[in-house]
Amino acid sequence: MGGQYKITGDRYPRMRPARRRGRIAVAAVASVTVLGVLGWGTLQLIDVFTGGDKASAAGAAGCATPAKASASPAAVVLPKPGQVTVNVLNATTRSGLAQKTADELKKRGFRVGDVSNAPEKYDKKVVGAGVLLGPAASAKTALPVLGTQLPGAERQTDAARKGAAVDLIIGNAFKGLAKPAAADAALAELTAPRPTPAAEKKSC
Repeated sequence: MGGQYKITGDRYPRMRPARRRGRIAVAAVASVTVLGVLGWGTLQLIDVFTGGDKASAAGAAGCATPAKASASPAAVVLPKPGQVTVNVLNATTRSGLAQKTADELKKRGFRVGDVSNAPEKYDKKVVGAGVLLGPAASAKTALPVLGTQLPGAERQTDAARKGAAVDLIIGNAFKGLAKPAAADAALAELTAPRPTPAAEKKSC
């Protein structure tokens, strides 16, 4: 360069802006670190005062613990065969069927009432194995007990019917009563209490 200004020596002046940028970067990192520490400390204080850790642990334990099973229901109270009076009525053209069936029911402990032909309403009109007919109150008492002897029979109730006796009306598809062992097993299952299964685990 010409003029009165000359550069002498073999060293050049350092760039001052570079030093300033380094200081700014260090200050920024320090600020972020301080903010992070303050945020973490704030969260810890919130958990201490609100019991957040305990609540989370309790919630997790609640989800993992299955609910207790409810107590087993009591056995269904049904009448014994000896407390059930059955009228055996034949709605088929086969003679002697009502008496034979009545004798078998008596052997199995049932009380036998009338043994005769079915009334006109049912005579030769029962297509299935039979019809079990009784008063409204027998729907959950005598009829289920009698039904163990003839599983395929249709069950009907008559609200206007008087008394506690029930009818076994033999139909065209009747081939005999259930085997004694099968009937006893059905009656035992009918009266046995059924435990309630344990509730499933809560879903989180």
